[in-house]
Amino acid sequence: MSAADPDGGNGRGRLGRWRLVLGGNEADGITADGNNVELSAADARRDQALEELYGADKNGRGGLGASSPRVARWLGDIRGYFPSTVVQVMQADAMDRLGLRQLLLEPEMLRTVQPDVGLVSTLIGLGRVIPEHSRETARAVIRQVTNELEERLRARTVQAVSGALNRAARTRRPRHRDIDWNRTIAANLKHYQPEFRTIVPERLVGHARRSTEIQREIILCIDQSGSMAESVVYSSVFGAVLSSLRSVRTRLVVFDTAVVDLTDELDDPVDVLFGVQLGGGTDINRALAYCQDQITQPTETILVLISDLYEGGIAEEMLRRAASIVGAGTTMIALLALSDSGHPSFDANHAAALAGIGVPAFACTPDLFPDLMAAAIERRDVGEWAASQDIPTTHEG
Repeated sequence: MSAADPDGGNGRGRLGRWRLVLGGNEADGITADGNNVELSAADARRDQALEELYGADKNGRGGLGASSPRVARWLGDIRGYFPSTVVQVMQADAMDRLGLRQLLLEPEMLRTVQPDVGLVSTLIGLGRVIPEHSRETARAVIRQVTNELEERLRARTVQAVSGALNRAARTRRPRHRDIDWNRTIAANLKHYQPEFRTIVPERLVGHARRSTEIQREIILCIDQSGSMAESVVYSSVFGAVLSSLRSVRTRLVVFDTAVVDLTDELDDPVDVLFGVQLGGGTDINRALAYCQDQITQPTETILVLISDLYEGGIAEEMLRRAASIVGAGTTMIALLALSDSGHPSFDANHAAALAGIGVPAFACTPDLFPDLMAAAIERRDVGEWAASQDIPTTHEG
């Protein structure tokens, strides 16, 4: 084992990794104990791919220029040179450094890219400017990602929501014919009377309502400003899963300064995402007004506002409307982000004002969203639920 290759000859020891991080030129002279750091043939190819992205030419840009064929080869190469997590980071950097936002409008480019949520966010950001001959390729890329997300999230969502609906539907004051005797006995075993050899039930547990009966209405109201792109992607997947549950009526609404109801597209997240137009202004009050008009059973409705709360309309009206919705008995939640992208940027004053009128405001990861919906369905305190998950919540200022 040489000093230059402390990992035992795999061609990329500690010093070799530093060489890849630092790049060429001056970094080529790094030595340890008199041994030059030499890259293997595979690492030399990795080094070239990194140089083309992060190296600077005389114009301060990467070395790929505007050559679509060359960029296409580069995108394909990095998938073979680096693990998936690194590829996703490099793709995100390449969007801006190499001008790929324009190059990705071509089908040949789309076929070379490893699909992920970030790429889907970019594609829906490009939206209506994607040429017609590229649109089907873009749809195929988006469908691959949404199918993978749905496979990852469906089972947990169905289990959490269905379980919460069943628990919420049971009554402790059932009519005689509706008593669930097995659950009633289990709930009252501690009241067994040995002398009478029987149980004296302290409470009765009723059967849940039939699964074909609508038990809750869920409205996902999604801000489609550019910063919310990842949240839009995840919301489309959760909307599709929730709409497949017969005991839940799900509505999906997106907004900027206008409001678009995409409920009819809910069975296909790809159709939802192609119905979104990221960017533009934000009128949360207008979106809440539309959603309020759709609420027919306030106490059975959960309204999830997914927004960074940067209101472009009249903030006082937005807050008054939110207070009216909550006052009517609707459970309302403000998600500052539905993503894995870390701490979001949001309007802290509006978040605190919403918290003050009973609308908890916090960010949520996709993996926790099913449990959030379960807590809301069971009418638990959503703010307390968030605290139990160590999710920072916004408090009244």
